[in-house]
Amino acid sequence: MAGTTMAEVMAELAALDDPRAREVNERHGDDHGVNLGKLRALAKRLKTQQELARELWETDDTAAKLLALLICRPKAFERADLDRMVREARTPKVHDWLVNYVVKKSPHAEELRVAWSADPDPVVASAGWALTTERVAKKPDGLDLARLLDVIEAELKGAPDRLQWAMNHCLAQIGIDHPAYRARAIDIGERLEVLKDYPTPPNCTSPYAPVWISEMVRRQRA
Repeated sequence: MAGTTMAEVMAELAALDDPRAREVNERHGDDHGVNLGKLRALAKRLKTQQELARELWETDDTAAKLLALLICRPKAFERADLDRMVREARTPKVHDWLVNYVVKKSPHAEELRVAWSADPDPVVASAGWALTTERVAKKPDGLDLARLLDVIEAELKGAPDRLQWAMNHCLAQIGIDHPAYRARAIDIGERLEVLKDYPTPPNCTSPYAPVWISEMVRRQRA
């Protein structure tokens, strides 16, 4: 589908909009009605089209932005592009896909991680913490894990929801992947009790850090 026009793609997205899917998505803060499986199928047909991706991103349509993130070339974006995009990604799914599918693959990821982690906007800061969690798991050399735990201990309890979720994930990841810091990570989680009562479906792991850490360590040992 190379050469597909913007108008054709927007028409297809409009045709895929399902009121029932929109109702479900809106309960999670996402204002679109396109089934994500069908969105991925459309992206697979379109293949990588960077210029079309840029056009889709510039719309005010959440489904179009999600599609843009699936068909873009992550390494083609400049640092300033990604910084602008994370500030424009105000729905949870767009924010999540931008960080995980695009920024993590960018040569600017580390520079943005440092800048975003200190950003006064809590949603932008949550992107920085998501990138930090990725480093904790995959490239921890050079990270001051004790300092990260200091910051989490001081700021996690009072952080806004999305920032709190990202910081809590980092806390759990440190405890899971770094035995030397596991006891402290669990202690911080137990004292702060962040997400302790989060409703967790059967067969899913609680996001409460002490439970999350213990369960993932148990699986690793098994």
